[in-house]
Amino acid sequence: MNETIAVLIPIKSFNEAKERLSEKLNKAERSVLMKKMAENVINSSEPLPVWVVCDDDEVALWAESKNVSVIRTGETGLNAAVKVGVETLEKNGFSKVIIAHADLPNAENLQRCAEFEGVTIVQDHKGDGTPVLVIPTHKGFRFSYGPGSFSSHTLEAERLNLPHRQLFDPKLSFDVDEPEDLNFIHD
Repeated sequence: MNETIAVLIPIKSFNEAKERLSEKLNKAERSVLMKKMAENVINSSEPLPVWVVCDDDEVALWAESKNVSVIRTGETGLNAAVKVGVETLEKNGFSKVIIAHADLPNAENLQRCAEFEGVTIVQDHKGDGTPVLVIPTHKGFRFSYGPGSFSSHTLEAERLNLPHRQLFDPKLSFDVDEPEDLNFIHD
């Protein structure tokens, strides 16, 4: 099958990122951390084309400075932003999208996530979330990020009768959400 694959990274404002880490990091430190983690996700996407979906001017300028394409959205919320991003990529001729969150400090080799016909779901290290999700663009996949997203995305793949798999990868499963997560970031 001749697929065209892109990586989509949703990023909200760097200034509002990771407020749950505020007991260990101030606002400026959280912003620097988010940029560093997002840059790692971009680098782990090579050689695939990367797009950032955002509603923030600073994020858009930052992404463009990293030679990443930007999809601007007026939608609020992660699910709406990802939906807009995937629809835009489909209109641009991509048949498969790897949706990777920007808070994956240890990510590497995202391309291998797309080596499956259907949906690939990477469960987060806490067993609840979906830090990486690979979907075909033309099936009308409904996103359910938030609590229980791993189960919800699995059920959505089943609803659409799409083959699906869970990919176990400790580097892609580890996302930074809580202060204790900072202890497990590898340089």
